[in-house]
Amino acid sequence: MSDAGHARPIRTPDQRLRVFVSSTLRELEPERRAARDAIERLRLAPVMFELGARPHPPRDLYRAYLEQSDVFVGLYWQQYGWIAPNETISGLEDEYRLAPLAMPKLIYLKQPADRHERLDGLIARIRDDDTAAYKSFSSADELGQLIEADLATLLAERFDASRASPGPSSTEDATSGRLPASVTPLVGREHDVSTLLAWLGGERRLITLAGPGGIGKSRLVIEVARLAQNRFDRVTFVALEHVRDAEDVLPAIARGLGVREAENRPVAELIAIARAGRRDLLVLDNFEQILTAAPLLVSLLTDMPGATCLVTSRARLRVRGEHVFDVEPLRVLAKPATASLAEILESPSVQLFRERAEAADPRFRMTAGNAEHVALICRALDGVPLAIELAAARIRALTPATMLAKLDRVLPLLVTAARDVPERQRTITATVEWSIHLLSADAQMLFTRLGVFVGAFSLDAVEAVASEEPWATDLLGILLELVDSSLVRQHDVEGVPFFSMLAPVREVATARFASDEGAPDARRRHAEHYIRVAGEAEPLLEGATQLTTLTRLEAERDNLRAGYRYLIALGDVDTVAGAVWSLLLYWWIRNLLPEARAWMENILEAGVPLADRTRAIAIAFSSWVALSQPGTAVDPGRIDESVKLFHGVGDDFGEACALTVLSIAYLSASPPDLDRAETTQRRAVELARESPSFRALFRGALGSVLLVRGRASEALAIFDEVIDDSVRLGDRFVESITLTDAGWARLTLGEARPDLFVKHLRLSLDIGNEDGIGYAFEGLAACAALTGDAGRAGVFLGAAETARKRTGMIEQRSYVILLRPLIDRMLASADAGTDFEAGRARGRTLSRREALELALGPTPAISS
Repeated sequence: MSDAGHARPIRTPDQRLRVFVSSTLRELEPERRAARDAIERLRLAPVMFELGARPHPPRDLYRAYLEQSDVFVGLYWQQYGWIAPNETISGLEDEYRLAPLAMPKLIYLKQPADRHERLDGLIARIRDDDTAAYKSFSSADELGQLIEADLATLLAERFDASRASPGPSSTEDATSGRLPASVTPLVGREHDVSTLLAWLGGERRLITLAGPGGIGKSRLVIEVARLAQNRFDRVTFVALEHVRDAEDVLPAIARGLGVREAENRPVAELIAIARAGRRDLLVLDNFEQILTAAPLLVSLLTDMPGATCLVTSRARLRVRGEHVFDVEPLRVLAKPATASLAEILESPSVQLFRERAEAADPRFRMTAGNAEHVALICRALDGVPLAIELAAARIRALTPATMLAKLDRVLPLLVTAARDVPERQRTITATVEWSIHLLSADAQMLFTRLGVFVGAFSLDAVEAVASEEPWATDLLGILLELVDSSLVRQHDVEGVPFFSMLAPVREVATARFASDEGAPDARRRHAEHYIRVAGEAEPLLEGATQLTTLTRLEAERDNLRAGYRYLIALGDVDTVAGAVWSLLLYWWIRNLLPEARAWMENILEAGVPLADRTRAIAIAFSSWVALSQPGTAVDPGRIDESVKLFHGVGDDFGEACALTVLSIAYLSASPPDLDRAETTQRRAVELARESPSFRALFRGALGSVLLVRGRASEALAIFDEVIDDSVRLGDRFVESITLTDAGWARLTLGEARPDLFVKHLRLSLDIGNEDGIGYAFEGLAACAALTGDAGRAGVFLGAAETARKRTGMIEQRSYVILLRPLIDRMLASADAGTDFEAGRARGRTLSRREALELALGPTPAISS
């Protein structure tokens, strides 16, 4: 007997499981009889006050009863119960408090009810007790059925548990409703977390975190819920990835909340009753495959006025009251080559790669030698967290440089063998295919057709490649289905809707498109569309519409390239040459002339007959770009051939462009042929009558020739006129170039005007003209040299040299002739040489941002 308190008792046949029934007596007398009958039908022993009086105080009695009972059943309606003298709580509440923590508790609430305030408080505490399950009932008969069924289920569950091997439970319900623990830190989502926490503090009650697979929705929502849990009475996490039918959603939520189902009561009603008066945060993860259940959430939130719902889904729910938070990729650096190590390490995508890579291989370190490669990897992966994590896990076998070289096809690289990752996220391909599987048949067809695109695309482009297909009767609606499913992203470019796909998604679409029987025809229509784009953009690249058109063309650049390459491969070179020529200003402003030259070289070497105009265009492009690159000899005779070919087909504009290239060639020769340069440029100005912007540019080129000839005042007069004309036209490119010209003319006349070069620099940044940065730095160096500031002159000259290396363009040869004398005069003074060379060395080491801030001052508009 001495071990009786520690060993499990051996029951005699008369000792059945005891069920303690707690309730007020008189108001629930019929219900207590129903409970007793239900318990006895199961051959269990009801433990109730009325089954036999005992000569003991009530508290001692029910304490003893509880100690000998196996199950607690609580019945509550309206009354709180009697409070004995010198006590602060009723016997009803005391019974619940004295019930052992490990004792199973079945709670039944009678409805409707006008409950005593203190009974409401007791029920609220019971609801937050993870050891209690509760249901509602309206009659004694219904209660009897519920108790009988629940006790039978409880016994079955306990019997199953007794047969399980020893050790902690691994059943799904063991952690039902609890937030999953995070095993890795959340990286780069500080702003997202802050925004969502603010949303939770407002009136938003249904918040959907929408985004493609692998974007980090689940990880983000768990962190937000964790930080917000003190604001709610309970936070319940419900994983829905294995739920396939809409009718199973509410039962899954009920299980997470610990609410038992009843055969004859709607689940939503049971949840609403059980959580009445409580502030709940429901976190529903992976909703995309059961979108038809979305209206049920709205109804549930109507029945639960204190609840808020956070949902993660690859597709929007599209129900009233929904607030969508688009989870975007992590920020990537647009130009890693121009960024310092510190700037690279600040990038959220790089931080994620670094953290995961160091976890995979503790020997890995970010250094100045591999930082740019890592940043380029993150950019190639479009900042998609899952893709970055999968790539970082390969660091044990691949260096960043080797990994980068393999990213021309990303999907084979992005695989994990981690056992704790869902199957649909073990490869990026599986993640994307899961989303595609959820689409309608028409949307799947359109997704495949979008594989023809290699970058952002407009609705017009989609219509061009798909509108004639039989499945494309509602093309916009189908496209929006892809947007809602997070496979396609929508954004505005200068007020025009554009669409794009993240790199891993695009690669799946490309692979599908390759086997599409309609691919050849779609490629042709794709290319023809971008030929039309060039023609429409040509007049808009001049004047006030310039910046908007540049931005739109930049968005379509990758598709322009793909379309033109396809036509060149087919031998349709004349069409491509005309389109590329139409976009002359775009290539020039955005520093893409070398690429245009490469196309022209391909055209010249295509081995197909060329139209005279096509040959003229190709020669002019190739020669012009060659003149701006170091170590390239240019034959004026070849350029003269282009002039004659343009003249022969009656293309005055083309002839004027070729004449300007020829003038530059004469000016750049050693020694320069200044007479021919001036004569040729004057002919160009006369021919450029149809284009105000190009006529202004050609007049500015004439002024540059005059400046080199020593006629600075005459040149300055031309420059000032052109600046006035460019401002009137609203042409920022013409204005920026001519401001530099005017600055050099004034330097020649002994006047330092750094403000002209600074304004030129600002305009260059506005229109995305990288070459303009080098020109501005050279001009600022010259201004500093003229005023005798050797250190500043050296810094800007060093920064200009670095900028030139970055863009691959050499300095303006005409202005080098003017800069060198200014530097030489400055260096003639004592100690200037040391300061100049020290400044020059410093300037060469400045990052792009640092150099720009030196010229302009700190500004958030400056990017790396």
